[in-house]
Amino acid sequence: MECNFSISKSATAELTRQSSFGGTPGEMHIDLLADSFEEGWLYIRLRAGRHNGVPIARTDGITLFAQSEQIILLKGLRLDYFGDLSGGGFLISTPKGAQASVCGSGFKMVNS
Repeated sequence: MECNFSISKSATAELTRQSSFGGTPGEMHIDLLADSFEEGWLYIRLRAGRHNGVPIARTDGITLFAQSEQIILLKGLRLDYFGDLSGGGFLISTPKGAQASVCGSGFKMVNS
């Protein structure tokens, strides 16, 4: 199944750094986790390694893996990274029919 998930240059650099630090150079995994208040929000979690995922994107020496059952939610999205003097974080684009979270690291489907 084609996912068309894209990764910005800044996100690629940070994923590469985190995968090396995590002991799995070139391999990262993305999950969408439900919020603990059961309000329908989904937030990204990135971890070093494959975690039994399937590849959804490859760019500049990094392969991003995800669970096959989440590919439909990730299809066509873009992962970005921002950083400044106070820190940094990953942002994910908002799929059609969804509302973006205030922090930019998640979304909530509003039109099913």
